[in-house]
Amino acid sequence: MDLARCLGIDSDNYSELLNQVKLLKEDLANSTAVSARRILVSLETILDNWSVDPGLSTLSVDREFEEEAHILPFKNFLCPLTKEVMKEPVVLESSQTYERTAIEYWFERCLDDGRDPTCPVTGQVLKSLELKLNIGLAGAIEEWVNRNIEILVKGAVEQLSKENVEVEGVERVLDVVYKISEEYPSNRFRARNGGIVVMIVKLLKNRSNGIGTVLRGKALMTLLTMAKDDESKKIMLDEGMTRLAIHSLTGSSEKEREYAVKLLLEFSSDEAYCTRIASEKGALVLLSSMAGNLEHPAVANLAEELLTQMERTDDSVQHLAAAGRFEPLLSRLCEGPDDIKIQMASIIGRMTLTNNNKEQIARQCAQTLVELLSKPEGRTSSLQALNNLSGLDDNATILVDCAVLPALVAILLQDEGSSPDWKELAASIIANIVSNPGHWELASIDRKGNSMQSESVVFSLVRLLFVASSQCQASILRILYGMASSPQAAESVAMHIQNSGDGIKTIILFLEYPEVEHRTYAFKLTRVLAERFGHDLAQELKLSDKLSLFKEKLLDDKSTESEKSDAACILANLPLSEDEVKTIMEAGFVKWTIMTLKKQKGISNGRTSRPISSMAEGLLGLLQHFTRSLDQETISVVKEHQIMTIFCEQLSFPAKPRVRQLAAVGLKNLSEAGRSLAAADSEPPPPQGFCAPLVFVCGRAPPKPSTCPIHNAPCENNNQLCLLKSNCIRPLVDHLRDEDTFVQIAAIEALSTLMLDMGNGYKRSVDELEKQDVIMAVIELFTEIRPGVLQEKALWMIEKALRVDGPAHKYSLNQSLVRALVEAFKHGNANAKRHAQDALTNLKQISGVSGKASSHSRARR
Repeated sequence: MDLARCLGIDSDNYSELLNQVKLLKEDLANSTAVSARRILVSLETILDNWSVDPGLSTLSVDREFEEEAHILPFKNFLCPLTKEVMKEPVVLESSQTYERTAIEYWFERCLDDGRDPTCPVTGQVLKSLELKLNIGLAGAIEEWVNRNIEILVKGAVEQLSKENVEVEGVERVLDVVYKISEEYPSNRFRARNGGIVVMIVKLLKNRSNGIGTVLRGKALMTLLTMAKDDESKKIMLDEGMTRLAIHSLTGSSEKEREYAVKLLLEFSSDEAYCTRIASEKGALVLLSSMAGNLEHPAVANLAEELLTQMERTDDSVQHLAAAGRFEPLLSRLCEGPDDIKIQMASIIGRMTLTNNNKEQIARQCAQTLVELLSKPEGRTSSLQALNNLSGLDDNATILVDCAVLPALVAILLQDEGSSPDWKELAASIIANIVSNPGHWELASIDRKGNSMQSESVVFSLVRLLFVASSQCQASILRILYGMASSPQAAESVAMHIQNSGDGIKTIILFLEYPEVEHRTYAFKLTRVLAERFGHDLAQELKLSDKLSLFKEKLLDDKSTESEKSDAACILANLPLSEDEVKTIMEAGFVKWTIMTLKKQKGISNGRTSRPISSMAEGLLGLLQHFTRSLDQETISVVKEHQIMTIFCEQLSFPAKPRVRQLAAVGLKNLSEAGRSLAAADSEPPPPQGFCAPLVFVCGRAPPKPSTCPIHNAPCENNNQLCLLKSNCIRPLVDHLRDEDTFVQIAAIEALSTLMLDMGNGYKRSVDELEKQDVIMAVIELFTEIRPGVLQEKALWMIEKALRVDGPAHKYSLNQSLVRALVEAFKHGNANAKRHAQDALTNLKQISGVSGKASSHSRARR
């Protein structure tokens, strides 16, 4: 004010004063005095504030609404420094009134500039800096503010009450309400009582999509500040603001998501409300996702804070776990009192868990759950939880290491007071565990050191099948099948079932059980028993007249694929008489078997699932029954359906080794049958040749027959009893390199059938095998493998081949072959030594000592 008087300018002419200060600043531009520059900066700041039009800045509303009703402030309401309505007016010793914060800032600047504090209006140097509240003026200002707020609230209500309120109007209202709440919190009740809170919530309900993400964010920001009023917060909750805020968690703008989380965080101060948030569909999933999103750290931290807040509430634990946040549940389960542990175990038992969840819970809490089994009040919950966790194969080891089996076996087999529900759950858990071989077999189930596969346990399980509930029976069948399928326990378990009296008979009864699960595991268990005790099983099936059941099951369209594949495998592994084979494998069933094999190959499309592979195994086994004893009637069936071609195709079909083995054995059977029939049907050789026409094998001979080098008789192309004409030799040679030893043995046995006849056509047969690379492949196999059945069979073929001069001369310099033969001669069994000696003799590596010709060709001469 002193400056205005000195310059002769009206003290209200702020713009002219500011211009004069700027001119002064230019004049002093080169001044080096720090105090001078500070004074100029202070003057500019003060004058900038003065240039603002008087008014209630925090209530500055677009004059478009309620302009006339807005009561302008009296001049003495305005701070001389800020030109804004004062909130805390204080009086100086100069009797001038200022806003407390403004005058305190003025004093600080005076002291910083090295000047004595003065009154800005009068310029009086102040001896005292005491600030006294101007109570009268403060009351008048408060009354003025309240009246203006009432006017603004009324205008806001009218604006929001319009049917088609424009977005700009909504934005102005939100700005007004926000400023009222922030600047004058004691007046929040006026906005609340005016119904503005309800109106904003309804705006979000009804026009959420129309107002856009930016305005939704502003609405949430406004509600957030109003939520500091408890009554307003209650209104929001009653109006369903929780769900609306959760919906905004998916908003496209970060601000909308941020204020949605902040609003939920404000609500979460009430524990009961935490449960309400947690129970809202999708809320915790969204919050968990946001908490882990490092791209937006501010929102992530808020979401994490909200989740942490909810973790303190017991009623939220289940919802948090359902969203993948398990730590609150697991900490309570491991560390809480027994009643809380039981409650948490019950939650785990009811939940649908992912595999990762099951593993996490098992690793952290399996021991606690096992300990709960010893408490009757916690047994049900613990069993339910363990049953859920045991559904993951990888958890079997964890549960066994926690000594769960002794407790479960006691509940199932020993504790007479166990309820049927407990027994069902215990049986189910054990079944899940023993379905994963490799660990449980070594675990003790009692103090005596008995294991699950011990005789007493198997006997008890078989006896329990008679008296257990239906669900428990299904689990017991699963247990027996799981144990009988374990490489470590299979032999002892199968033997105990066989020796248990009516064990096999009892299991057979379940093959026709009405429930699918019972039948499924009864068939699986019977299949395993058929592989080990086929004769005993066949006898029991014949006594109970159930042998035809498996064929009926295969032909029944209502049977499951699992039942069909197991039925085929069972029937394939049963020792059947020729009459039984003819009864079962009649022409129509053979045709069905072949058509099913072709159909399964088409379905797999190059990939083989376990049921398809098992079915192929069973069907090939059935065809083996058919090919073991061929007569004139069955030969026509073989030719009609090209069974040799079927076997050959299965060799190249991607399947488990057992299927390839069975296919090779089938080829061996047909090849042997072809040679036998060729020998039986041959006549004494006429002057022109040796072989007579083969009626059933090779067809009628032409006047000048072209004989097969293998059978030394005419064979048709694609003959179904000749490996050469059916193009099966090459696939068999390829399988000499198979990864499975049993497949290699089956392949070499099939190829060996080509060298059985030592008659006049033998040299030609060996030459053909040499041409087909059979001899070389067998030699390579022999030199690479260890001693055993496979090496002995390869040695047999080599010795036979080396009786012919051509191969003997060709391989006489093969040092790898010679070394392998010498090793077999030195260390092999009696058969191996004999064959090795003969082979070395034919290679002229040692002198012949047996007196027989070393070469087939020399014998002929």
